[in-house]
Amino acid sequence: MPAIKPLPPLVVNQIAAGEVVERPASVVKELLENAVDAGATRVDVAIEAGGAELIRVVDNGGGIAADELPLAVTNHATSKIASAEELFRVGTLGFRGEALASIAAVSRLTIRSRQQGADGAELSVSGHAVDGPTPAGCPVGTTVEVRDLFFNTPVRRKFLRTAGTEAGHVTEALARVALASPAVHFTLTHNGRTQHDLPPCGRPTADGTPRGAPAGAGEDTAWRARIAALFGEELAEALIPVESRDDRDAGPVTLSGFVAHPGQSRSHARLQYLFVNNRAIRDRSLQHALGEAYRGLLLTGRKPICFLRLAMPPALVDVNVHPQKLEVRFADSGPLYSQLLGTLRQRFLSTDLRSGASGSTATQRDDGSPAAGGEAELVAWAKRGLAAQQRRFDEGGTPAATHPPAGVPAFRPFPAAGEPLELHRFVRPDHAAAPTAAADPRPVADPRPVADPRPFAADPASEAAPAPSEQPALRAGKALQLHNRYLVVPTDRGMEVIDQHALHERVLYEQLRERVLAGPLETQKLLVPEPVDLAPAEAAAVLEHAATLRQIGLEVQPFGGDTVLVASFPALLRRLTPGATLREIAAQLAEKAAAPTARETARDVVDDLLHTMSCKAAVKYGDPLSDEEIAALLAARPDTENHHHCPHGRPTSLVFTTAELDRRFGRNG
Repeated sequence: MPAIKPLPPLVVNQIAAGEVVERPASVVKELLENAVDAGATRVDVAIEAGGAELIRVVDNGGGIAADELPLAVTNHATSKIASAEELFRVGTLGFRGEALASIAAVSRLTIRSRQQGADGAELSVSGHAVDGPTPAGCPVGTTVEVRDLFFNTPVRRKFLRTAGTEAGHVTEALARVALASPAVHFTLTHNGRTQHDLPPCGRPTADGTPRGAPAGAGEDTAWRARIAALFGEELAEALIPVESRDDRDAGPVTLSGFVAHPGQSRSHARLQYLFVNNRAIRDRSLQHALGEAYRGLLLTGRKPICFLRLAMPPALVDVNVHPQKLEVRFADSGPLYSQLLGTLRQRFLSTDLRSGASGSTATQRDDGSPAAGGEAELVAWAKRGLAAQQRRFDEGGTPAATHPPAGVPAFRPFPAAGEPLELHRFVRPDHAAAPTAAADPRPVADPRPVADPRPFAADPASEAAPAPSEQPALRAGKALQLHNRYLVVPTDRGMEVIDQHALHERVLYEQLRERVLAGPLETQKLLVPEPVDLAPAEAAAVLEHAATLRQIGLEVQPFGGDTVLVASFPALLRRLTPGATLREIAAQLAEKAAAPTARETARDVVDDLLHTMSCKAAVKYGDPLSDEEIAALLAARPDTENHHHCPHGRPTSLVFTTAELDRRFGRNG
């Protein structure tokens, strides 16, 4: 056994560099963070050959004193902390003092720096050979040049990708720092060509309002401008501002930023930017909360886009858990998960998420004017009730009681035994006598489970009046079914094309979900239990979730081997065969068991089963509908929480404005 002896300093630094310096983008990230910590208002980055040949970062920050330059490239020498206690209240992006030492160990490094009122100095390091410091002429600030990255570690250099790929990673590193510091001017050039020139977007004032924005604007328009400069105006225009505050004993935790309209999703999660105290991080728990907030709004495999900032007391977060500082550890991640999920869901409830819509909130009318009087009061009451129902569905608890505005009868979410399910809507006095699209407001006679359009009001004059937000569509004329697939509805703004299956699927899903909250669904006992042969994995998954299946009205029993008996069946699916339906559900459960999802719960399983049931029971693509069925389907839409998307995330309608139609027909006058 060889004797134990300390490693040479160069080897120690190269080992550290293996953790800190993965590729040129890692160098750019560390140097940019140092520049921001130095108080720079402008940072210029230039790279050649993707950063493998040259990385130059120039800033106008405070600079480094000439006699401190040798310490700057010494491992674990820093000006940002002085004791172990300060590790738990770090307020800077860098704090370990190992970045420059690690970079110098695997490159040819040159640092030129000058402080205000002092002479400039230069220091060069090549591997372990240090030259300087020597006097040098330079402006106030610091210039760092990194040449021939990994020149003394050829194995690491061999793993670098093409220059274009490495330049893309550098751009991503710059974007993360630039998003966290919108008040700093950043530029990036590659081989002499400008890739980004990001002028400063202003610094928010003490109350959070950006400089230049109206008082009380709430939205950080400066940050939206920085996002637009990096990712384009189209994405920036589709962003929905979010904001919330959670007061804790240690101090307030604020969430602010933007999430994108579901129509702007991606197949990857690279456009999910999370910042904690202006530090870009990756956190699986927060990303899962983001995905849960978009549940039912995105197609399978699509990822939401977000630009979110968390500001919290430093004592609530430990930033010293990852070599590259990309991950942090929260003192209590549960409240953060709930805050993010609740904030986004509340925001989506008050936003028009229909594809092609202008993004008006629920407190606005179709003409853009704000809701007033009883309508605004109703919207607030409905949002409170929907939020309470959502919490009950998520947590299994009992929602807090909410009270409707004056003149609105008490809300009864579930009918009594034998009473048909009714859709309750609020009718404004000025719309009580408005004409409707439905000639006959009585329940639809067709056995397909289309929602009953009867309102709670006893006054015949207001019996089928649509909700205010839908009034223009129903008043303008009768809906037209196109190719037994789509419903075309004229509106005051143009026209709306509705996918009949997607909309009916969402309506049924919302009704099923509310009824599951009240107890098991109505079932139909089979005179003779039907045996269903399944694959071994499917039979095991079905029997494991027998209690969950009972919640949706499907009672199963073991029969021996891989055969399962269906004893009762959901009444809603009476037109389907129990065997075929169980086989499809069994395959779905077996697939989930083979590849379990993070934080998968019983609620997730029930939710997926309700998706399947609503899809099976809804009118199909190609089914002809009568005028009464069309009217009933449209009347059910206003009372459906997320009617703009089906449970699988597809949009239920597309909005075409008159202006867009005129433009397409060349009517520009």
